[in-house]
Amino acid sequence: MINSTNESQPAAVQLCYENINGSCIKTSYSPVPRVILYFVYGLGAVLAVLGNLFVMISILHFKQLHSPANFLIASLACTDFLVGATVMPFSMVRSVESCWYFGETYCKFHSSFDGSFCYCSIFHLCFISIDRYIAVTDPLVYPTKFTLSVSGLCILFSWILAITFSFSLFFSGANDDGLEELVSALTCVGGCQIAVNQTWVLIDFMLFFIPTLVMIILYCKIFLVAKQQARKIESMSSKTESSSESYNARVSKRERKAAKTLGIAVIAFLISWFPYFIESIIDAFLGFIIPTYIFEILIWFTYYNSAMNPLIYAFFYPWFRKAIKLIVTGKVFRGHSSTIDLFSEQIKVLD
Repeated sequence: MINSTNESQPAAVQLCYENINGSCIKTSYSPVPRVILYFVYGLGAVLAVLGNLFVMISILHFKQLHSPANFLIASLACTDFLVGATVMPFSMVRSVESCWYFGETYCKFHSSFDGSFCYCSIFHLCFISIDRYIAVTDPLVYPTKFTLSVSGLCILFSWILAITFSFSLFFSGANDDGLEELVSALTCVGGCQIAVNQTWVLIDFMLFFIPTLVMIILYCKIFLVAKQQARKIESMSSKTESSSESYNARVSKRERKAAKTLGIAVIAFLISWFPYFIESIIDAFLGFIIPTYIFEILIWFTYYNSAMNPLIYAFFYPWFRKAIKLIVTGKVFRGHSSTIDLFSEQIKVLD
């Protein structure tokens, strides 16, 4: 996608760098829209950083939350945290000022971070869907199948593949092979133009589409199984249940609820990212004709996705709300706070 700042020249030309030849043209906003944009974009960055920081601290600090599935969620939160810390603040300035003030080198790093964290998120969500599928379809043997070592391998694979792909693509220059004339025409001081040719746009899309297809198939199966389990439990409710049957019912209910919550997170991710990938394909195959403001709207939809997951967890998980309360009030710094029971109705005040 090309984020071009070299658009039609207004009557009174403003440049990103007034005293430098070849400076990009600056598109200025009036004061009120400018303040609103900074507030909206800045709020997204703050929510992404703080919300995902709470998720990571909660899972890593409280021993009750130490599980293979939760470590996957903590790693996913780390990708979203890094989007808020290393990508969104710089994109905020670029979007509002229509200029890139952070140097050519960081332009490549910024684009590489952006791509890395996107693919890292989609790989994490794919592995989480596999985890939830095993947990719902076979909850009793699930702990022996999805172990800490398996979770660690999934996390390692997600990070290494995403970072290797994105950094090698942008730093090798393979993304703009065949687009040299276009890139040269759009290059100016104060711009951060990233062009991706048709071949790599399709590869990008497939890296998004294949894990997405896996997630959709697995979650469809999960909800079919969940529906069957709910009917079975309902039919058994009028009968006398043995202790083992009662335990199985509780486990199944817990796993279905977790799958539903994470399914909502997956849907939010797809709604945020799918339009951007479609726009990238259309743009690459139609000669990059889509206006810059469309790109800005869609890219900020994807950025805001990094702030959504903690809000989803806070809405659906009482334990996460309790963990946030303990973190904000500073009780996590007291002795033995890591052993607090977050799943009980009441949390005892630590001495």
